[in-house]
Amino acid sequence: MLLGVITVIFFLFNAMPGDPARMMLGQRADQESIDAINKDIGRDKQLNIQFLMYLNDLSPISIHDKINIEHYLYLNPEKYASYLTLLSISKTKVIVLKYPYLRRSYQTKRKVTEIIGDTLPETILLAVTAMTFASFFGIFLGVISAIKKNSWFDKLALVFTVLGMAGPSFFVGLILAWIFGHLLNKYTGLNTVGSLYTLDDYGNGTYLDIKNLILPAITLGIRPLSIILQLTRSSLLEVLSQDYIRTATAKGLSYYKIIVKHALKNALNPVITAISGWFAGLLAGAVFVEYIFSWKGIGKEIVEALEKYDLPVVMGIVLVIAIIFVILNLLVDVVYSILDPRIRLR
Repeated sequence: MLLGVITVIFFLFNAMPGDPARMMLGQRADQESIDAINKDIGRDKQLNIQFLMYLNDLSPISIHDKINIEHYLYLNPEKYASYLTLLSISKTKVIVLKYPYLRRSYQTKRKVTEIIGDTLPETILLAVTAMTFASFFGIFLGVISAIKKNSWFDKLALVFTVLGMAGPSFFVGLILAWIFGHLLNKYTGLNTVGSLYTLDDYGNGTYLDIKNLILPAITLGIRPLSIILQLTRSSLLEVLSQDYIRTATAKGLSYYKIIVKHALKNALNPVITAISGWFAGLLAGAVFVEYIFSWKGIGKEIVEALEKYDLPVVMGIVLVIAIIFVILNLLVDVVYSILDPRIRLR
């Protein structure tokens, strides 16, 4: 799956029109300088060679030429700060163990790994907070909605889920920012823009401003909350109609024990699938929300990189999101086997 993502990312962004070297140097740059930049970033070679270089940079175990500086697999110490030589396969070629190299930003010259390392934690915090909010209230309200089927609460929850799924995050973000950050600011104290760390008014550095997390987290969590609520309701109603639930009721077990210890546990499988998928989706969906609220995460970073045609940054962020998605799906398979004894890893 990752190989497929890497292939699509590489050929998609390298097929886009534009010259990164000219964008880095400006429109008045001479051809000699442009050629030097293209050589430095490897764009002077054929596309298939560029792809092999990209795969070699990303792979933790890779082949390099340790002597020939002009070789496209040259073991450049500026790129690979630390590595371990595993095996020599010729006089010049070696197999090394290294950290994946995601290239450097065209604009800032910083390593993409450093940029992602600075911004990813805040995006993960935002996504985790939004998903926790969505999971807790989604499951809680979904259980109540299933128990009180066809009541006014159930019908109201249905209206909420439709509105929540229909509202795009960027639109909901603007509405929430306008209501709670502008109209009701004197009551809520919430800001329309701001990140986890805010610059001190007196220039004494930054301080932790956790309230800036509230509006973007709610904005990001409304859509998954609606999905989780509806899934929990539907799945729980289906489980409650099973024979073993009727048997448990006939044995005289309390309604609370039937719901919590028997029905809900078996009803959570599709909910967990939704949570895992939405969590990975929140990392990508945070792009608009972070931009609206000026939250300094990978979403805001990728928008700025796209505006500047900074392809290594965009490709690196997309690849990291894909890796997180794959890992989450593997973890979900494990959680399935814990929640439902009928499902076992083989």
